Amino acid sequence: MSDGDTLNDFTPEAAEPPRVVVLISGSGSNLQALIDAQGYDELGGGKIVAVVSNQPDAYGLKRAKEAGIEAVALPHREYDSREAFDGALIKVIERHEPHLVVLAGFMRILTPRFVQRFYGRLLNIHPSLLPAYQGLNTHARALADGVSEHGCSVHFVTEELDGGPVVLQAAVAVAEDDDEASLKEKVHAREHLIYPIAVRWFLEGRLRLEAQGPTLDATPLPPQGLRLSHQDAAEELDEDPEE
Repeated sequence: MSDGDTLNDFTPEAAEPPRVVVLISGSGSNLQALIDAQGYDELGGGKIVAVVSNQPDAYGLKRAKEAGIEAVALPHREYDSREAFDGALIKVIERHEPHLVVLAGFMRILTPRFVQRFYGRLLNIHPSLLPAYQGLNTHARALADGVSEHGCSVHFVTEELDGGPVVLQAAVAVAEDDDEASLKEKVHAREHLIYPIAVRWFLEGRLRLEAQGPTLDATPLPPQGLRLSHQDAAEELDEDPEE
């Protein structure tokens, strides 16, 4: 160091924000919730670096472009097998070196190879209070069963479809006059509420998938994760809790 050099001349390199890749297939409303959270600095300092869709006309790709995020269309129909598509998808994702991969309405069953590649850093949101109503058509099935409570769940992805460890849930009371459309709208609002929270926890290093299951602040989570009641979720969303 010369006489003219001082420590004041040294500027430490800023730590790179945690990187997130989001996978979508459709409109991307949960993607928009994550983009909005990032804009309000409520994503744990994280940055969405790419959005990938297996549907080239997905509206979520437009949302990404409008937010200045790289948008990648990877049409699954151009691949002759699920394994070939997932292999290409892995390459696209790994090019962005993500800390976390977020499934936001990604309507593909993932191969074991894909799940294992990103195991422990792969989150999904599902429109039911898991383990109830795994799979599709959750709102119609809940209404057909006459349940009084429905909701959504954020979970780590494993090789079992919609069967990974649950992190966070939000409940909604099913009203007598609810139909599939009205119930879907209520559940969507709760998805947009809790998904950014779970992503933030992960990016802050608070949420981890350990050998024994998910932990938050080093404390094991209960089997169905943490749950926001209908009342608590309604208050957060400025809904009338009696409706």
